[in-house]
Amino acid sequence: MAAPEKEGRDAAGRITADRTTGGRTTGDRGWAQGFAIYCRPRVIGMTFLGFSAGLPFLLVFSTLSFWLAESGLEPSTITFFSWIGLTYSIKFFWAPVLDHVRLPLLGARLGRRRSWMLIGMTGIAIGLVALAHIDPRESLGLVAAAALLVAFSSATQDVAIDAYRIEAVERDLQGAMAATYQLGYRIALLAAGAGALALAEIYDWRTAYLVMAGLSLVGIVTALVIREPESSATAPSYRAEPSVQAFLSRSPGMGEKSRAIAAWFLGAVVAPLADFLRRYGMLAIAILLFVGVFRISDVMMGSIASKFYFDLSFTKIEVATVVKGFGLFATILGAFLGGFAIARFGLMRPLVLAAAMIATTNLCFAALALFGHDIGMLYAAIGADNLTGGYAGSVFIAYLSSLTSATYTATQYALFSSLMTLPGKFLGGWSGTIAERLGLAVDPATGAVLNPAAYANFFVFVAAAGIPSIALALYLARRGARESRNDRSAPA
Repeated sequence: MAAPEKEGRDAAGRITADRTTGGRTTGDRGWAQGFAIYCRPRVIGMTFLGFSAGLPFLLVFSTLSFWLAESGLEPSTITFFSWIGLTYSIKFFWAPVLDHVRLPLLGARLGRRRSWMLIGMTGIAIGLVALAHIDPRESLGLVAAAALLVAFSSATQDVAIDAYRIEAVERDLQGAMAATYQLGYRIALLAAGAGALALAEIYDWRTAYLVMAGLSLVGIVTALVIREPESSATAPSYRAEPSVQAFLSRSPGMGEKSRAIAAWFLGAVVAPLADFLRRYGMLAIAILLFVGVFRISDVMMGSIASKFYFDLSFTKIEVATVVKGFGLFATILGAFLGGFAIARFGLMRPLVLAAAMIATTNLCFAALALFGHDIGMLYAAIGADNLTGGYAGSVFIAYLSSLTSATYTATQYALFSSLMTLPGKFLGGWSGTIAERLGLAVDPATGAVLNPAAYANFFVFVAAAGIPSIALALYLARRGARESRNDRSAPA
């Protein structure tokens, strides 16, 4: 018998039927059962994997930027380091390798998912230890190389953890897995942000990064303790794809090695893209553009934030307390509000609001630039920004999840999450240069900013950069609403 259908909405807001859950949702569980799912070993283990995923992120972005700012580097030099984050934005290119290639020796002992996790986690630990032993004032190139190793290893770890999360439990436990992952991730951000800054203030940056390297053992131990998902015991066969079978039948004259490589590329890389384009047609162009520009304002602001706080004379303790500590709780509150908004209003209206909030909250930082060193205004700006970040994060993750097909979940999610940050990371590398072109004066001898109030011009510019995201969100919402009305008016 066919599984009962559950009504939902697709990426454009269209009403669709979801056959994947058999009509059952976690809302059908009793209260006791609902809480009991968080006691399952794999759900608990996801907390520690989330911690491992969140730990390296700030250590190659805002925390590292604060260290570089304290070392006397110019804003334009510091923001170029945001390009290291492009590794997170291009992880789609090697995600199919993690989906289809089993590591020799290690893969046989640990399995495909855990072995790739362990490789990524080990690279993170090595990179953090290297950063602890390098002085940015003497070897800036080595700092960049070590940070790149951390970022690449972290992106690889993310792909493996996402695949594990999807495969480790049945579909109706995915919400619990995502919740515990987010909990661990946020705790790690607190450790790598406020914790690292506090250690640097009390001791030094070398101690801070060595402690963070030690915390990477949390993920390594977890990867060794958890069990490999049963569904990943063997790599999925890309040869089952019709396009691959057609290629193999038409290319018997090719060399065997070239033929195998081409078949793998078709099945592991081209097929997921073709599936997305086939499902959405011309609307796919607008969707991909929207995914790419959604976080431009947010990422460009983040690229220069640490230097901004430093130039307004906020201390590391103040930044740790307000930006990292208070900001964490504002983010969690925003995340809950985003989940509530989706449940109450559907997906597209909260998504439009999220796009507008991301752009306009940059004006709070413009006001902070004019106020100068004002701790109350810092609380207000960080509260608005992080509440928005949590809200937009919940809504956008739900949107990205709605874009994926069950057949290619891991690879397609890697594509969308990569595209989500790529334009912003690229433009973020020029944030310091843009700020200087908009009137920010820098002492060439010391790298110190001479007129911090001029940062206001930059934040107004960044707010304006969010206008395309708002326009595309409105277009997708209206397109979805129009097609939804057409579906309801069509004869049964």
